Amino acid sequence: MIGSLLIANRGEIACRIIRTARALGVRTIAVFSDADAEALHVREADEAVHIGPSPARESYLVGARIIAAAQDTGVEAIHPGYGFLSENADFAQSVIDAGLVWVGPRPASIRAMGLKDAAKKLMQEAGVPTTPGYLGDDQTPERLHREADAIGYPVLIKAVAGGGGKGMRRVDASEDFADALASCRREAASSFGDDRVLIEKYILSPRHIEVQVFGDSHGNVVHLFERDCSLQRRHQKVIEEAPAPGMDAATRQAVCAAAVKAAQAVDYVGAGTIEFIADASEGLRADRIWFMEMNTRLQVEHPVTEAITGQDLVEWQLRVASGEPLPRRQDELSITGWAMEARLYAEDPVKGFLPSIGRLDALDLGDAVRVDTGVEQGAEISPFYDPMIAKLIAHGETRDEARELLADALDEAVIWPVRTNAGFLVEALDHPDFAAGNVDTGLIAREGDALMPSALPSEEALIEAAAALSPDLPMAGFRLNAPARREGRFLLAGEPISIDFTDAPDVEVPEPLDSVLITEGGQTWELAPFRATGATGGAAADGAILSPMPGRIIAVEVATGAAVVKGQKLVTLEAMKMEHSLVAPFDGTVAELNAETGGQVTEGTLLVKVERQEG
Repeated sequence: MIGSLLIANRGEIACRIIRTARALGVRTIAVFSDADAEALHVREADEAVHIGPSPARESYLVGARIIAAAQDTGVEAIHPGYGFLSENADFAQSVIDAGLVWVGPRPASIRAMGLKDAAKKLMQEAGVPTTPGYLGDDQTPERLHREADAIGYPVLIKAVAGGGGKGMRRVDASEDFADALASCRREAASSFGDDRVLIEKYILSPRHIEVQVFGDSHGNVVHLFERDCSLQRRHQKVIEEAPAPGMDAATRQAVCAAAVKAAQAVDYVGAGTIEFIADASEGLRADRIWFMEMNTRLQVEHPVTEAITGQDLVEWQLRVASGEPLPRRQDELSITGWAMEARLYAEDPVKGFLPSIGRLDALDLGDAVRVDTGVEQGAEISPFYDPMIAKLIAHGETRDEARELLADALDEAVIWPVRTNAGFLVEALDHPDFAAGNVDTGLIAREGDALMPSALPSEEALIEAAAALSPDLPMAGFRLNAPARREGRFLLAGEPISIDFTDAPDVEVPEPLDSVLITEGGQTWELAPFRATGATGGAAADGAILSPMPGRIIAVEVATGAAVVKGQKLVTLEAMKMEHSLVAPFDGTVAELNAETGGQVTEGTLLVKVERQEG
């Protein structure tokens, strides 16, 4: 067994790897950037090495620094986690060339599956079914447009080197293709350094089914059954589960056998995931499930597979990397119960899922379900990295039991003042279609506002919280020959609010409270006594387009003096690995422009001022 391990990652996955390594007696070394100097993974590891400034491209993505840290600390192996350099074949080869053990697949396998067009051709040759599409070398816009027209709309443009939902655009009509292609290529070049694309037929009732595979250096390959990751928002997975609802034994056998065949075609070693797209218009059928891509690493959602199989996949990775055979044969693996995982993000659904950054003054996720996290109360959510706070994983005997356990855990989560998607996740888990297992990748887009959590707590919750704060507050409403009306002015998340709590029961508090946190439906609000200085500032002047968060300007679509129409894209901002388009609020003229491509901006910066068109 490997005796020491450097983890070339951060946050939740670094903490996850440390947990298993410690149980196996493996010494761990963490790496960290400036922003992560006080991070949980740094403190949990046996040793930690600083590798550079906060931006990932200057630290976690600099392979030479990571290898140098491994050599300086004398470790035997490097585990890449997921994201960052985990699917970089050149980095994997550099690790091996440095005399270190790479905890992952062979570089040749990463290369074979890293380019989507080449991977699909390889799968076709191996007899694995693939979706209709164009994988050609001719990348001219004209040829790509002709191929899309021939396939028939809707189509999906996908970056050849893409992953994690990046570099993907759905196109519904021929006249929209050119703009979508340009946007996809820009994002692909920025994220992967490669703007080549492929085109696939877009399935109108798609299910995202993936199979966990594992290979060893002795030629053995097994599957650990399937996961369903169909509940997605903008191609990003939201809730994952295992097994897949509606999957019968025969279809499972066919899909899992195809996944093993795909892994064997590239002589696969280690943990990998074969992703399929299914046309679920007539239920899950083997002849309507096609290979989509392979992720040559551990997946974010691997805990649901661990829950239903009782296996530790990180332990499997370390044993396989040490040269051992797979811990289990195929006939020794089985499914027990049902598991669901939700990704808890620092983002505000009520404000269009804008990332939320800052200090976690309150963080309590309970202990009813498994929680994988890389932060704790008092930690900072940084603008430099993916805004995941934690993964919550529930396991039950049935799908409904797992779903209800997960919804209850999210419902009771206390997180403040950072905003999260917990309330949105509760609404999604409770949605009738999802509860019934009738889910496809378009469910969230179709339901829209129906999945949005309430912007305010219930009247009952407000009254109870107001009563708890009332002993030191001046009350309004004295009435002659009648009980006084108990009413007070408060600040709810910084905004003034009046609450009548005449009928509230008396609440005993051991000492005066400065504020009360209200938790309901996964949402958390702070209620505090009203103070004139506590009200938030006014909104920007009419027509002023402000940066909603810190980020980098990646596109400026207008010039000073230009005429614009309502909804027209003005500026594109990149923050927390996502693009955010800022648009004109009404018809008018660009009176002021303070944005330039490549520039870094802070939250609240005035980027564009639009003067309303008269008449």
